[in-house]
Amino acid sequence: MSGARTEIEAVEDANTALYDALEAGDLDAMTARWLDDEVSVVHPGWPVISGRAEVMRSYALIMANTEYIQFFLTDVKISVLGDTALVTCTENILSGGPAEDDGSAGPLIGGLVVATNVFRRTEDGGWKLWSHHGSPVLIDQDGEDDGPGAEAADEDGEPGPPPIA
Repeated sequence: MSGARTEIEAVEDANTALYDALEAGDLDAMTARWLDDEVSVVHPGWPVISGRAEVMRSYALIMANTEYIQFFLTDVKISVLGDTALVTCTENILSGGPAEDDGSAGPLIGGLVVATNVFRRTEDGGWKLWSHHGSPVLIDQDGEDDGPGAEAADEDGEPGPPPIA
């Protein structure tokens, strides 16, 4: 196995651990995935958030207000240059609200976000996140611009849920 392939696998593992922490709602695990230095995040529809404390606060708010979330990553591309790695991917997100009064699962909503994750190699050789930028996908598969708040149609042409922002 070549050294470059090993680095790409290590970055892929770090990227997967990031999403696993968010899915589990584990703020400690999420905090462990980020650099201790100056970091930044752009959540879809949010302004830039800078500084470790503010970035972690943003994830705490997301976790506290999200009953269920699952990420299916597609189009994952990883490149490593020295001590910096770039990951681009599409986050196929399934999220849900609180359970219904009868105990059944709450409504589920799907959405697409394109993401860029920038990792830095740490002194111990591990990879930690330096910056995350997520942007909602507002163009459907046919290349038509649905625009903000536009409803997607299902296969029968009926309106579906809006994209997650």
